[in-house]
Amino acid sequence: MTKSKQVARIRRARQTRVRLTIQLATRLAVFRTNSHIYAQVISGDGSKVLASASTAEAEVRAQVKNGGDKAAAEIVGTRIAEKAKIAGVEVVAFDRSGYQYHGRVKALAEAARAGGLKF
Repeated sequence: MTKSKQVARIRRARQTRVRLTIQLATRLAVFRTNSHIYAQVISGDGSKVLASASTAEAEVRAQVKNGGDKAAAEIVGTRIAEKAKIAGVEVVAFDRSGYQYHGRVKALAEAARAGGLKF
């Protein structure tokens, strides 16, 4: 990934986060690397992480061979939905961190929706 691509993604992510901060929305933030995908439910004021899930967790690693594919993203989406419901969160704003809504990010979002999160 070139430097300009990184800068463009960070710029897109910042625009989204500014809008969500003004709304004081609890957000479902996604971060991905080539090897893993991470998801966090963050409080409206941004001060607390209410729930988190990733392919780096031992329970998820036991289920999937590769943490950087759509199947792994679906498992993380399901887990984040379960953990968010336990924390008392049902409505979130989806913060895709400047990534395209495609592939692993889309798989995670759809699995979280199927798990009961509304966004």
